Amino acid sequence: MKINSSWYTASRLSLSVGLIGGSIGLFLGIAAGFQPLLLCLAILALTLFACFFTYFEQTVIGLLILRSSLDIFSDWQVPAAFAIGLDALTILYVILMLLLGRQIITDKFFWFFATWVAIQGLWVIFIPLGGLGLNASYLLVGIREWVRLFSWLMVYLLVMQLKDKVKPERFVGLLMLSLIAPMAISLIQVIVPSGILPDLLVYRPDKDFEVLGEGSRIFGTLGHPNGLAKFLILFIALTWWQLERSLERWFWIILMSILIFFLVTTQALFAIAMFGVFIVVRAVQNISVSRLFGAAIVFALFIALFATSEYGLERLNSIANTPLLNPDIGISQAILMAEGNSFNWRIAHWTYLLQAWQSHQLFGYGLGGTPAIPYFYNDAHSDYVRALVEGGVVGLTTFFIFQAGQLVRLVQLYKKASPTSDLRRFCSILLAIFWSFLVGMTTDNMWGNTVMYFYWWSLLAVAGWDWNQDRPSQS
Repeated sequence: MKINSSWYTASRLSLSVGLIGGSIGLFLGIAAGFQPLLLCLAILALTLFACFFTYFEQTVIGLLILRSSLDIFSDWQVPAAFAIGLDALTILYVILMLLLGRQIITDKFFWFFATWVAIQGLWVIFIPLGGLGLNASYLLVGIREWVRLFSWLMVYLLVMQLKDKVKPERFVGLLMLSLIAPMAISLIQVIVPSGILPDLLVYRPDKDFEVLGEGSRIFGTLGHPNGLAKFLILFIALTWWQLERSLERWFWIILMSILIFFLVTTQALFAIAMFGVFIVVRAVQNISVSRLFGAAIVFALFIALFATSEYGLERLNSIANTPLLNPDIGISQAILMAEGNSFNWRIAHWTYLLQAWQSHQLFGYGLGGTPAIPYFYNDAHSDYVRALVEGGVVGLTTFFIFQAGQLVRLVQLYKKASPTSDLRRFCSILLAIFWSFLVGMTTDNMWGNTVMYFYWWSLLAVAGWDWNQDRPSQS
């Protein structure tokens, strides 16, 4: 689907460019007088602006690759500034393309996505109107969360503009460069003792929940071990796709082994379930003895590596003291045993959140409101509980509809693709990782992982490109 607006005149374009240039010049003059550092940042932004419109494809891909390096600087609000800047550039790009009468590429899923994001904005409007569980003092929290969702939509739209400009296989290959920074920092965190690393590169868990070995977990540039685990699972899936389509497979086998090693070192317990679901879905998509055997071997090795460290073994053993594996432990007992057991802590937290939700069942507390709810004042650690508590029954319904929309989109693309094409295999990989996401949402903050979804929406947009399916897969 393409939007074409040729009715705009050249004079209107000249006026717009003149206003933009005059505004930038005025801002630079004021910045130079008050704060030299602000002037430097403005010049950097202006340079990025120029590159964005002069070298569009290269700049967009470069920004996508850069995103995986930024979460480590969250204390300086760098990721937030990046998201706002990217949103502004995308909106400005769309406006200028309309003024020039050029085409803006979209698809049906983009409009579905945009409708869902617009509906989520209603919860922001409800906060100052007093229709939710939180008062107007949490308005900025709601706005921040909505802007985060809006930035995902802008990423999808921006990547769609690269259609017919970059080959999809090349785009995915370049996106793999996003691994460089997280893997480099992860390697440093594995090799160098934490005592001599700067605080920026050392994971400091909350003292209330610190347990044996917690400080040894790696997080790369993603800010938290669980965030790195989700990111790695996504790129393990992409590596799997590259492995299946490539004739020279040793590089991808080595890369997958390294990524799995780092995944194990995050010691993220939920990653076991996610990785297991991904492997099972991949195995059943095209059932064969060799595929099932290979999947079983990979998962068994993953579990074995997870259990080699004292902390990993401790986490695996902790599951036995939860209602999940011990029917003799009830919910009340699990709440009492929450300290030092992450799963029982989650049960306790969910219990308190659901009790709070009962006071605002229809529309909940508002976007981003979960950490403001007693008793633990923390994220929900379950996206389904979060959707219910923050959005009420209505919000949870829209959440399920949106997840179903992604599934329908992937199935449609899968069915349309040629059976022997790279696109068919790519869609099958995305379907497998999507099912693993749904499982991960049960016990972790998947929806709050901005970086992972930043790349997920990029990949979903690429799946809708023209893949030249007359050329069969190389494998």
